[in-house]
Amino acid sequence: MEGTKGEGRTGGGPMENNAEQPHQQDHLIRDGDFVVLKREDVFKAVQVQRRKKVTFEKQWFFLDNVIGRSYGTTFEVSSGGNLQPKKMMEEITSETKEAGIDNRNIVDDGKSQKLTQDDIKALKDKGIKGEEIVQQLIENSTTFRDKTEFAQDKYIKKKKKKYEAVITVVKPSTRILSIMYYAREPGKINYMRYDTLAQMLTLGNIHAGNKMIVMETCAGLVLGAVMERMGGFGSIIQMYPGGGPVRAATTCFGFPKSFFNSLYEFPLGKVNSLLNGTFSSKALPSESKDSISVEENNGILLDDLQTSPKEMEENIIEVIENNHPQQETMEVISQEPEYKEQKERGNKKDYIQEFQKKQEQKKKQIEAAALLNERNADGLIIASRYHPTPLALSLLEFVAPSRPFVIYCHYKEPLVECYTKLRERGGVINLRLSETWLRNYQVLPDRSHPKLMMSGGGGYLLSGITVTNDKQKPESCAVELQKNEEPIAKKRKVEESDSTLEDLP
Repeated sequence: MEGTKGEGRTGGGPMENNAEQPHQQDHLIRDGDFVVLKREDVFKAVQVQRRKKVTFEKQWFFLDNVIGRSYGTTFEVSSGGNLQPKKMMEEITSETKEAGIDNRNIVDDGKSQKLTQDDIKALKDKGIKGEEIVQQLIENSTTFRDKTEFAQDKYIKKKKKKYEAVITVVKPSTRILSIMYYAREPGKINYMRYDTLAQMLTLGNIHAGNKMIVMETCAGLVLGAVMERMGGFGSIIQMYPGGGPVRAATTCFGFPKSFFNSLYEFPLGKVNSLLNGTFSSKALPSESKDSISVEENNGILLDDLQTSPKEMEENIIEVIENNHPQQETMEVISQEPEYKEQKERGNKKDYIQEFQKKQEQKKKQIEAAALLNERNADGLIIASRYHPTPLALSLLEFVAPSRPFVIYCHYKEPLVECYTKLRERGGVINLRLSETWLRNYQVLPDRSHPKLMMSGGGGYLLSGITVTNDKQKPESCAVELQKNEEPIAKKRKVEESDSTLEDLP
């Protein structure tokens, strides 16, 4: 993310000074920060809080000792769930580095290990660390020295994974979070692999200062990747289905509040009204037939509610009293006075917070509608579980000419249909339907090879560039061609003169 912010700076001045100050403490973990816990190839995103028990890979611990440490520090779980920085130690002593030629004489009969499970449990109860337990397992193994060097390394790695409680705290990033979601909950991100997400960011030409439209149902992972690449400079309009946007993965990035100042949201259900010019900014975003707005109940104008917080509170309290059923009122009267006052105070506070949230949501929606009406967005990103064709045909209307767009789908057939519809509609060039292929390699001395477990597929991408869609252009071109050709009467005269010349003797 630091490199992305550097790309966004176009020159010296106050922007550089403001951007350099947060980076001084950016490498230290603070209370309330979002971090990613790493153990081998397993990741988990958590928020750092004091005296909060965290469970990760069958281990529980507290993150108090993480505060003030640098990102990338490796910790070991000690007694009581406390994390202690791990000191680097030698892997194996020179004595245990003796290796055999092959494994043909080794028989897995379960009798090669002298230590029993009770002995190992007793060592754990004494507080012996995992490294020492692994060392004792090596010393008490009768077949360890007869194994090949590769087999010994595999044995040590397996035992360390089982007995050593070592955790590394890393900073959240697009790559780490996409790997985490793809490994733990791939359905939430529509089975989008991390290399596919990288291709989307590249094909979409995401950089600082852009004005992007993002439509995704990947728990906010694609939105967070775009925000990280833009570095807080520019504007992003998130299109969402349903009652509100989902940003669970976006929260895990731990962006500062300034990043969300340039983030706007607009519901998909009102895109057609915005295109037709019938969009009304007076209705609240959450307004529906079943819900009753505060203005309708009390007859209060929006401008009157924005005069002062005290007047707003009094107006909303009046609405609450009018909306309470008689049955609930009778129940409150029969209760104790102190409990009654606390309950009423809590209900009033909830209603005030809900109304203020609606007001803020409406303000964001009006600002997003104004940005969309300019129809000069610098790009479009679609990664949704819905069919991409109607989304692309409607949202491309808000993108300026000569701008890229990228559409992701887990299946190929919907993108083929979208490809055909876009070709028929026009206004796009360089359409390309592609699939990214990924193969992981194990790179070790004398044993580099592709890993046995590979990903079957990471989805498909449809990319292209918008152009001006002038439907009258073919007619004008035909008129120009007719003007360039010779008149029909002139052609006839020339043909007649040629025929008369041929008749002459």
